[in-house]
Amino acid sequence: MLPRPEHPVIQVEYPDWTDSVVDWSRSYGSDEERMRLAIAISRANVERRTGGPFGAAIFEAPSGRVVSIGMNSVVRYQNCTLHAEMVAFMMAQRRVGSFTLNTPHLAAHELFTSCEPCAMCLGATLWSGVRRVVYGAAREDASRLKFEEGPVFPESYKYLEDRGLTIVRNVLREDARAVMDLYRVQGGKVYNG
Repeated sequence: MLPRPEHPVIQVEYPDWTDSVVDWSRSYGSDEERMRLAIAISRANVERRTGGPFGAAIFEAPSGRVVSIGMNSVVRYQNCTLHAEMVAFMMAQRRVGSFTLNTPHLAAHELFTSCEPCAMCLGATLWSGVRRVVYGAAREDASRLKFEEGPVFPESYKYLEDRGLTIVRNVLREDARAVMDLYRVQGGKVYNG
């Protein structure tokens, strides 16, 4: 039975290139290795023209095992909520079978994202259950491309930190920024500026 037009169905899937970039069986031991994966996802997304210059990955903190990844899928799915971090959260929670990654039976989870989260993604971080956020490029780097990052303030980060989240900034920032430059050179669509 086909869905009725007034009852749309949304299905989000990884692009077909995903398994050529992600080694699901290995352990990513360091912050640098984990960030390199997030940046590789963002680069593949740009090079294969499946979305914007943003990538993310969620790892089990102690083991370094990849739980999920996310790539910017806004244009591909015509959906403003499908930022890389949001896709990573959705896929991780689906994979572990819980609406939060912060339950007693799960290891601590960490989000690595190629760019500082926007207002939407930063807000979702609190509810996602990750305990640590590590980002590459900064807000200013996204703003150079005219992406609107929304109301994120120093108080926003303090709010998260007061609730036990750790924030690590500017890891491999130049590498992450280079993907944004590639997106600009290719004439990538800025969909929220």
